Amino acid sequence: MMVGFIVMEYWWLAIPGVLLGMYAQMKLSSAYGRYSRVGNAAGMTGAQAAREILDSAGLHNMPVEETPGHLTDHYDPKKKALFISSENYHGTSLAAVGVAAHEAGHALQDKAAYAPLNIRMAIVPLTQFASGAAPIIVLLGLVFRVPLFVNIAIIVFIVIALFQLVTLPVEFDASRRAKEQLLRLGLIRQTEGPAVSKVLSAAAMTYVAALVVTLLQVLQFWMIARGRERN
Repeated sequence: MMVGFIVMEYWWLAIPGVLLGMYAQMKLSSAYGRYSRVGNAAGMTGAQAAREILDSAGLHNMPVEETPGHLTDHYDPKKKALFISSENYHGTSLAAVGVAAHEAGHALQDKAAYAPLNIRMAIVPLTQFASGAAPIIVLLGLVFRVPLFVNIAIIVFIVIALFQLVTLPVEFDASRRAKEQLLRLGLIRQTEGPAVSKVLSAAAMTYVAALVVTLLQVLQFWMIARGRERN
């Protein structure tokens, strides 16, 4: 969940976040693009890999469905289902298997009642409200210069930052489970492990970048609030 706003005051604080976000996206595009052209030795599709991982965990009834879009892969804890983008659902590349296995990793977390995932799920409604309210609160604070709105903006971004912070262990753990299961079940060879790791690490970097951007925005609005207190 990347939330970004450019404000005129203390604009220079946004630069590190913007640069990190660009770097993370470039790294993901590069890693995914490279390994989406490298097939796995078993010739297995992403959907098949996810199915194997789920079945090995006893999740035989959990559906693995195709969804449109680029890298729209996700696990829906409410529907108890995996949704894999078309390119990864049908693709037999190392990138496709890695991404699909990562989403299966979230299902394994859910089955194991992984605490960070449960916390993340619990605060989703609050985070969605905060994300939806953020543009309005920021606009009101910057246009009308009312300290209350600036303070509310700080709270809103703190809520978003907390969600992103909880997301980090969830994503890193899902990637760990994915690679572990891919190797344990023999879905990829040991020599293919590093390629899968690069794709999943690059994806995880985007979550780190999102957190940094939000924290810098908290700092930016805090400095705005402090500056107005002095005035």
